[in-house]
Amino acid sequence: MAKKTICELTKELLADFLDENGYALYNVEFVKEGKDRFLRVYVDRTDSDIDEPGIGTDDCESISRFLSDRLDALDPIEQNYYLEVSSPGLDRALLRDEHFARFAGRQVEISLYRAIDGRKKIEGTLVGLTGGMISVDATGGERITLDKSDAAMTRLKLVF
Repeated sequence: MAKKTICELTKELLADFLDENGYALYNVEFVKEGKDRFLRVYVDRTDSDIDEPGIGTDDCESISRFLSDRLDALDPIEQNYYLEVSSPGLDRALLRDEHFARFAGRQVEISLYRAIDGRKKIEGTLVGLTGGMISVDATGGERITLDKSDAAMTRLKLVF
């Protein structure tokens, strides 16, 4: 089965369960690393503030058992794989437009594919994402706007 299809199936299988239990799907990926394959599911609480405890090990175990049972019944993945269910973490990657909207005003770190103005990394306060362009009030006071496609990774910055 194709990677996209497995991710879409996983989303479908989880949708009602997550909704009924106050969870929100953050991301799903089916990847090959070395000789192993991993189905990774990242889940958050629908009502959680990023600074408050959200997903714990008991939550991950409950979601994992539910999904594992459904996948075992359907058996859609031909090869062996590992199922991992976890929180996206405090330093989570911002992947979709709604992630950028939710975390506007938060500190971020952006790693770039290529240097822009001599920098391969930008840190600052996320202003938002509009029309595929990320705006950040960078450390140092300047506003930087760049195409989302230039960002290799945008993550929330851990601030202690």
